[in-house]
Amino acid sequence: MKVLFNADDYGLTKGVTDGIIQSHLQGVVDSTTLMMNGLAVDYAVEQAKAHPTLKVGIHLVLTWGKPLSSKISDLVNEDGTFRFSSRFRQMNPPNLQELELEWRSQIEAFLNTGLPLHHIDSHHHVHAWEPLKPLIMKLAKDYQVPVRVTDSLKDEKDILLTEQIWLDFYGEGITPDLFSQIQSLEASSIEIMTHPAMVDNDLLNISSYLDKRQEELKILCSLQAPDWVEKIE
Repeated sequence: MKVLFNADDYGLTKGVTDGIIQSHLQGVVDSTTLMMNGLAVDYAVEQAKAHPTLKVGIHLVLTWGKPLSSKISDLVNEDGTFRFSSRFRQMNPPNLQELELEWRSQIEAFLNTGLPLHHIDSHHHVHAWEPLKPLIMKLAKDYQVPVRVTDSLKDEKDILLTEQIWLDFYGEGITPDLFSQIQSLEASSIEIMTHPAMVDNDLLNISSYLDKRQEELKILCSLQAPDWVEKIE
């Protein structure tokens, strides 16, 4: 089975970035996805260039912080932050023209860093939202990069990063017994979504997922891949 450990939220804060770098250098994390509106983007890019064995994709954002584009009034609150949250499925879908403008701005900002774009996924898994499927497919094809698998995209095999995704390594599902859990899955390739971090003051102010990130980091740095696991390039 081919397995890819991806760490989300790269660049969100310096502590998150440092945790992801450690989970790559000392653990099983092979790739990460960069939030272009994070608090530590420049630092994250610097660290990625210093550690080129870490593959970097983009973590498209609609549900946290401020956008990169200034021409998307339908997507933001009065204070300029995105009006969507992790409970986006309870809301009306966004203006897709404005969202395309914003997400292309995020991708272009990523490409301007000089880093190779490995794949596309999203913060709070928002690209799994069914109304956004045409847009995410368009971006994947235009930029010629694969996308994290979702239920809405599972039949679009030509653009998918892996056949399946494991979302259970999170919260109470964090366990060092991970490989035995996924071994029985009927999949040729699987992505393991992770969120390792060193909790810093910035993260304390913007996230409720804290101690578990440090627990993830500890486990990810202790795992040893069994012989039946093949890395995804």
